[in-house]
Amino acid sequence: MRYITGGIALGAALVLGALATTAQAATTPAAAAAQSARSGGLYAPSALVLTVGEGESRASSTVARAVTLTCAPVAGGSHPVARAACGQLHAVKGDLDQVTGARSTRVCTKEWAPVVVTADGVWQGRRVAYAHTFANSCAMQDGAGAVFEF
Repeated sequence: MRYITGGIALGAALVLGALATTAQAATTPAAAAAQSARSGGLYAPSALVLTVGEGESRASSTVARAVTLTCAPVAGGSHPVARAACGQLHAVKGDLDQVTGARSTRVCTKEWAPVVVTADGVWQGRRVAYAHTFANSCAMQDGAGAVFEF
């Protein structure tokens, strides 16, 4: 468990370090012009590491799956439906509580088999460290939308 979590933290640090290096490189007028030509303008970074794990909290969960999601300047990363996930995040202005708190329309059993989803990184230049626990995988699949669909 410790090694998996460390690997995810290392991956997040590498993504954030790359974003910081890009931001520093764009501080010169020539670099800013090149960045503007490449992406249509300067933008705030949006890159997240998303995980799904089994357990009651972030600290006690075992990570089962993890992906990266980059939304600016274009949708990408290892997320299988990156464009839909970025669209969902843009629609709620990056508020992950709205993503995980969607009204359930699916009928699920009442069993307690907790699933924890996490998001760590940067959304439009703002630091994100988010975790939410669902009662079971059925509730997660219904309530998390495209963001945690991997």
